[in-house]
Amino acid sequence: MVERIEDLNLPNTVVTRLMKEALPADVKISNESRTALTRATSVFVLYLTSAATDVADKKKQKTLTVDHVLAGLEEIEFESFIKPLKNDLENYRKLVKNKKDKKGDKAETEDAMEEDTPADM
Repeated sequence: MVERIEDLNLPNTVVTRLMKEALPADVKISNESRTALTRATSVFVLYLTSAATDVADKKKQKTLTVDHVLAGLEEIEFESFIKPLKNDLENYRKLVKNKKDKKGDKAETEDAMEEDTPADM
């Protein structure tokens, strides 16, 4: 499975980027703080994954879904995260749908242009 506990940590670059996005630009982040937050986020993700897995197991399902994760948040008493996550998920799904729609529109336009162009030129 995992050889070292550090292998479970989230990538430092990702955590650092998220920290910089969340904090004012003039705030300096020490290496100790970065390390502590990296470990804490990894522990939180593992804890939430465990709770979500328990929810899925109770329903006799093998694949974790959004509903399992949201129920896991409730189980570990992070209910305040649920509403913002649902909003972000809805926005993400709209974004993906818009991209697919644009891609489909582009393909239809190209097909229409090919039909209008004579093939024997």
